[in-house]
Amino acid sequence: MSRPLLKSTGSTGAATLLSRITGLVRDALMAQILGGGAASDAFFAAFKIPNFMRRLFAEGAFSQAFVPVITEYRTQRPRHEVRELVAGVAGTHGAVLLALSALGVLVAPVIILLYAPGFTADSRYELTVQMLRWTFPFLFFISMTSLLAGVLNSYGRFFVPAFAQVVMNLVLIGAAAWFAPGSDNPGLVMAMAVFISGAAQVLFQLPGVARLGLLSWPRWKPRMEGVVRIAKLMVPGIVGSSAAQISLLLDTVIVSLLVEGSLTWLYYADRLMEFPLGVFSIALGTVILPALSANHATRSMEQFSATIDWALRLVVVLVTPAAVGMLCFAVPMVALIYGYREFDLEDIEHTSYALMAYSWGLVAFSLVKVLVPGYYARQDTKRPMRIAITAMVVTMAINVLVVLPAAKLGFPQPHVLIATATCVGGLVNTLLLWRGLTGEGVLVLSRGWKVLLLRVLLASAAMGALLVWLAGDAGRWTTMSFVERLWRCGGGIVGAAILYFVVLALLGMRPGHLRTVPR
Repeated sequence: MSRPLLKSTGSTGAATLLSRITGLVRDALMAQILGGGAASDAFFAAFKIPNFMRRLFAEGAFSQAFVPVITEYRTQRPRHEVRELVAGVAGTHGAVLLALSALGVLVAPVIILLYAPGFTADSRYELTVQMLRWTFPFLFFISMTSLLAGVLNSYGRFFVPAFAQVVMNLVLIGAAAWFAPGSDNPGLVMAMAVFISGAAQVLFQLPGVARLGLLSWPRWKPRMEGVVRIAKLMVPGIVGSSAAQISLLLDTVIVSLLVEGSLTWLYYADRLMEFPLGVFSIALGTVILPALSANHATRSMEQFSATIDWALRLVVVLVTPAAVGMLCFAVPMVALIYGYREFDLEDIEHTSYALMAYSWGLVAFSLVKVLVPGYYARQDTKRPMRIAITAMVVTMAINVLVVLPAAKLGFPQPHVLIATATCVGGLVNTLLLWRGLTGEGVLVLSRGWKVLLLRVLLASAAMGALLVWLAGDAGRWTTMSFVERLWRCGGGIVGAAILYFVVLALLGMRPGHLRTVPR
């Protein structure tokens, strides 16, 4: 069971890692050509709007509703019905998103007026409106990308969908490297590149769907049984995703009331946390959803439980050391990636504090990515929605009742409390999801969990002690060249990883423990 899943997770994680790396290169190039002025503000505002809606209508709610249904069709119905479902969803969902994209282009001035009212006083308003008219159709393309990815994932093809994000980054890197620098309006060039990158992701995945024999012209089929089921399943997912997005929006409002620089420090810390989360945890969640959906469709509930149990073990073994690494080696990592020119020692320290705070929630965030598919695979989207809303309320209550008063009382690092509140919300989310699955008997843990946790904690402690010793004083990292930082930081991470796995081996853990789930 778990060997093919482990292979799929590895290939998906590798593609996601490449996506994160190319994304970092993309951000670095855009920072050079856009700077931190009006053009940069306008571009990121125009880019965030379709991305906000993307999480509502594409990658999150849509994927979690579409994959279980198409997996059921794949396992229980003939191929021509699967092809008809894909065509019906593409035509119906695509038409709605195309109409929404066209509306967004038409009312772009109103959207910017509501989303960024502060821009109306200067040149950023017109710039953002101009760019939004290029970036808003990205919503349609990314929705079609999610549809194609769902088809491929349900048939066990994970690498191509994961690599599609790399295609997007390469298009933007090309625009930033060769076209934008010579333009009078580099931000507009990048906005056009966003449009092109969305189309490129769709084209990149079409051959894979064609090889499965499932590619046909989209059809408007709003009353088709499968389309109606997917739409009904999407509604709770959209509400749940909206809760997360509203939480992020309110977080931004709270952060804006703190000291200058708080938003930047949290943003850069979050980007670093997203590396292990995206490379492994999200990849693992993507891989197990089709497997769980197939288990549910065939009523193989023992295998269903074993799959989640295996994924949980993998998260604990691989994400725990990543969290300890972020906690103990935050300064070197931040200094290596961000600590140049205008990003001084104070910025490095504040960002490192935020990263340390986020590290406490990394395991919880990762477990959520594994537990949620246990609900969606059974086509239960309402409970994850309610749990997400509960976690959001907890996070916002901490922000309002603790963070703001602490900031007014002169707490030296109020932005760290924001990160901590986010972690508490993630922990609440994890515990409630866990209780739901175990309470129903859907998830039954296998033998050996206590021994596994003890091994991981001891190995992580040894690794953490080494990293604390290697990190040293924050100030010395700013005096190093890039090459020296890369050598010392990279060497420290590799050495710590080797120590971690050596200690695990000495404590009796073997690779086979992660390839199979004992019963």
